[in-house]
Amino acid sequence: MAKKQTPKGKVAPKSDAADKLKDFMVDGLKDLYWAEKALVKNLPKMAKNATSAKLKEAVNGHLAETKGQVTRLEDAFKALKLKPQAVKCDAMDGLLKEAEGILEETEPGPVRDAAIIAAAQKVEHYEIASYGTLATYAKLLGHKEVLALLLETLKEEKTCDKDLTKLAKSEINVKAK
Repeated sequence: MAKKQTPKGKVAPKSDAADKLKDFMVDGLKDLYWAEKALVKNLPKMAKNATSAKLKEAVNGHLAETKGQVTRLEDAFKALKLKPQAVKCDAMDGLLKEAEGILEETEPGPVRDAAIIAAAQKVEHYEIASYGTLATYAKLLGHKEVLALLLETLKEEKTCDKDLTKLAKSEINVKAK
């Protein structure tokens, strides 16, 4: 059978492409599940490479929170009567590779600490956008339990971002200057 032709610039969907909002939401949950599990593996390296005690504490604190977020995503899958499944999240993979690169491109000390915060905030912003979007879908689709779980994590991600900004402005960036 010949491949279906699409007009120039249009992207043909994969054979398993989502055609319902719930399916697209579940795809997003799979991405986030992979992303959070990848963060659990990568955050210790960020903490180990930080020189500021406050930054180490912040990263390690978020590591503990992230482990809870993994569990919360598992609970969201269960609420949808689905087995938790991680599918590689290209966005998070890219952000983590960038974070690795900033460690290689900075000397240990305040500049590296500032770079770690920058990398961490890029991750937080991605997560805020993702959790916010999926929460909107869950609300629209009437999945109240999933919505509550997503909103709890969204609140944590926003708090982490604010805390990192405060740490950067009050201490880390000043020392890096």
